Amino acid sequence: MPDTTTPRLEQLPAEGGARARLLGQWTAAQFARPRLVTELGSRLRAVGVDAEWDLREAEQLDHVGAQLLWDHWGRRRPARLALLPAQQAVLERVERFTRELPARRRRTGREAFVALGDAVLHGLHALRDFVRLVGQLALNIVRLARAPHEGPWRDLSGHLYHVGATALPITALVGFLIGVVLAYLTARQLRQFGADAYIVNILGVALIRELGPMLAAILVAGRSGSSITAQIGVMRVTDELDAMSVMGISHSFRLVLPRALALALAMPLISIWTTFCALAGGMVAADVSLDITPTFFLRALPEAVQIGNLVLATAKSIAFGLLIALIGCHYGLGVQPNTQSLGEGTTASVVTSITVVILVDALFAVAFQEVGF
Repeated sequence: MPDTTTPRLEQLPAEGGARARLLGQWTAAQFARPRLVTELGSRLRAVGVDAEWDLREAEQLDHVGAQLLWDHWGRRRPARLALLPAQQAVLERVERFTRELPARRRRTGREAFVALGDAVLHGLHALRDFVRLVGQLALNIVRLARAPHEGPWRDLSGHLYHVGATALPITALVGFLIGVVLAYLTARQLRQFGADAYIVNILGVALIRELGPMLAAILVAGRSGSSITAQIGVMRVTDELDAMSVMGISHSFRLVLPRALALALAMPLISIWTTFCALAGGMVAADVSLDITPTFFLRALPEAVQIGNLVLATAKSIAFGLLIALIGCHYGLGVQPNTQSLGEGTTASVVTSITVVILVDALFAVAFQEVGF
């Protein structure tokens, strides 16, 4: 037996045009069904506004159903409309309280210029705060050198473990897979020219000089950079930062310094570990695809890659670690005491850290292009 409560629309022929008759219950409870509003909307558009509308046979009409009709009619009553007194009252209330949405005003050139100026000032303020954070870190390092017994060594060791030791499995897996992929792609090209042995040179320079440090930095930025921002941001939400200020504890010395030193110490080690795993993956793939034995690979690698590449990679890794830690602390200290700001700060920290890592890597590549060759 068909459901008679479902809102329906019948289109009948009439003198002077079509006649639209409403049936069923045009209520909010009925419109909660999936796709029902879409189907009724298409039926209403097929009838048109100039038809003769008969609402008297509808079982029930509330403000939701009346609003749907009112919007379809272009917010004016049709010329031919038949309805009951109760329906008349509902329609009058909808007509009285429905307001036209303000037209979207196009932004003028002056407003666009002011918005651009606001964005530039906001960026300059953020840059000023970041430079201030870097300067405070330098002063804290001098303070630590003068009074090592006052240093936050327990925090430093804890961050070294969480940033370095716990990151080894994921960096090993990703590095190994990157080495395998790079070796297979390189082998297809070298096989065409009979230059199979040069796969050691390509993998060695690419992984040790560029991909290893940058891949490790990107993984650490997404893993540890977000964690730093979230930790400090939660301290802001729970008023722990304010409590530290009241007790005279420096945020920079107790929060920024141990995290920056931990990442600066751990990043070169993580970079070497990631590069080693990537070389292992490339060595396995070279053995499978080009019959380059691991013995030949290990003997040819020191001759193919000069020591300058390893020194450059280590220097880049230290810079990456410091920048990731400072960016994470910068966004963490800038979090407002609400959860929305915490999520936005964490996202911005990860995106900014990865962008800065790639930018700094490009600067190193241009500035030290003669090193290691």
